[in-house]
Amino acid sequence: MKNKKWYRKITNRFRLVILDDQTFEERFSMRLTTLNIFIFLLSISIVMMSITFFFIANTSIREFIPGYPNVDQRKQIYELNLMADSLLYDIQQKDKYILNIKNILEGNIPDDVSEEPSAIEVQIDTSGMKKSMEDSLLRAEFEYQNLYSLYFTEQDLQKNKSESSVRSLNFFPPISGIITAKFNLTEKHYGVDIVTTHNEATKATLDGTVVYAGWTLETGYTIAIQHQQNLISIYKHNSVLLKKEGDYVHTGDPIAIAGNSGNLSTGPHVHFELWYNGTPVDPEEYIIFN
Repeated sequence: MKNKKWYRKITNRFRLVILDDQTFEERFSMRLTTLNIFIFLLSISIVMMSITFFFIANTSIREFIPGYPNVDQRKQIYELNLMADSLLYDIQQKDKYILNIKNILEGNIPDDVSEEPSAIEVQIDTSGMKKSMEDSLLRAEFEYQNLYSLYFTEQDLQKNKSESSVRSLNFFPPISGIITAKFNLTEKHYGVDIVTTHNEATKATLDGTVVYAGWTLETGYTIAIQHQQNLISIYKHNSVLLKKEGDYVHTGDPIAIAGNSGNLSTGPHVHFELWYNGTPVDPEEYIIFN
């Protein structure tokens, strides 16, 4: 009896009627049962869940669900690790380059660390040996042949060719003034001091890229430019820098204002250095100063 009563309750028919509020005219009517309503709601729920699972499985919406694994995450992590390694290597190389530039600006010439091992010296007692007449004639003939010889080794020719190509460059005087201190390696004065008027513009001697622009305690506001043919020009004791690191400058472009900055400065001037293949050279051999 209880089962029949329960079944009757869910199968009892009801009528859903929609009436006009003013005329009470019947517009729509439908017979419903509790069982039909339950089946209808269950079907709607199943359809909605199926649509939701479809969109989650086949679209990028799943990436917004917390904890859902991303198939591209492993690939992105691998690429980021490679990028981090490349950036670390690049930073280390730039740090070494900046350290070399700093040593040049401070006048520290590092010793050659790649010294070749010295050959084993063999002591031979030649006191009892006498020179023969044939040996003396051969030595005299060889020395006479090489006395006016025009022969150069390949290394000498390459060096002369490189130096001639550098001398063919059109250097621009960095500033107008009078040279008061010349280039002197023995006194570790790796450039020339040019006395000039106050607020005179310091100009780039060649086209190049600014590799250093900063301030040091000894040289004050300093700027260095990397040129072609492995040349570096350095301008020290400025009052203001007009360019920053990474800027490309042309010959004659103003790069700074001459001044009296740094502990080693005794008046308004510019200390100008020219480095070729990591070695300081006399700027007066390449530039005509006024």
